[in-house]
Amino acid sequence: MSDELIKVEDLRKTFRQGLLMRKVEAVRGVSFEVRAGDIFGFLGPNGAGKTTTIKMLVGLIFPSGGRATLFGNPVPSPRAMARIGFLPENPYIYPYLTPAEFVTMCGQLSGLKGSVVRDRTRHVLDQVGILYAADRPVRRLSKGMVQRTGLAAALVGDPELLILDEPMSGLDPVGRKEVKDLVLDERRRGRTIFFSTHILSDVETMCDRVTILRRGLVVVSGRLGDLLKSDVQRTDVAILGASSDFEQRCTSMGHGTQRIGDRLVVAVEGKARVPELLALALGEGLEIAEVTPRQETLEDLFVREAIDATAPREA
Repeated sequence: MSDELIKVEDLRKTFRQGLLMRKVEAVRGVSFEVRAGDIFGFLGPNGAGKTTTIKMLVGLIFPSGGRATLFGNPVPSPRAMARIGFLPENPYIYPYLTPAEFVTMCGQLSGLKGSVVRDRTRHVLDQVGILYAADRPVRRLSKGMVQRTGLAAALVGDPELLILDEPMSGLDPVGRKEVKDLVLDERRRGRTIFFSTHILSDVETMCDRVTILRRGLVVVSGRLGDLLKSDVQRTDVAILGASSDFEQRCTSMGHGTQRIGDRLVVAVEGKARVPELLALALGEGLEIAEVTPRQETLEDLFVREAIDATAPREA
């Protein structure tokens, strides 16, 4: 069997809106692949078509065109869905149920029964850090606790593939770290994770491959290490004791400047001009606190391609 768990080819979705049934092309020909064992990041600004694409993959809406398969089965596929755990962007949980009741119900819908579903429910609620609130009505839970409950429901069936739409939504920094660690643990157990998020730093540290959408089209797709430029893009030089006159001289030389506490941080584009700035600062009797080369980050790539992009690129 192919190691492509998800394969999407020219997927499209057009909605009709308003009294005049105006056509809105939410997804305009998206193609990508998700391979077994990967953590795959699905990115894009608001309105790019991420959630619409995910809804087509899990069978909540039907495509207007193109083709998508899960585990080799054309979507929508009940056979494939039995092997998937899904967390929607805004999970709805019946407010009169408790987390334990809701996750148990989801486990039963996945085919679990008796003591097996009870044990799995307690295990996943503990795994997402909400076992202590397992018997509280959902209407009394915070947004972050509801999000954790939805994540537990996605895990209860022991799926091979996790599809997570904004899994960090509503979580505080501690909760984000816990979910991040959980995703990494699930990958170590052999699970494949597909997730959409706006938290680019998490994607950069976790993902093997990414696809970035813009206005319903793929503008970047490939392995993260291949997409980011490895050469130094700029060098940040932190200088102590710099006067406003020195800062103005740096600005006139075309460098960016920023005051952070008692430091003047000068952003120098390219490596060749760094010695010139260092010589200038040392000639003024200033102290060099730090010299930090900066390579391209995922945020740089995202801003350039998803916001300023004019043409697709693939690595």
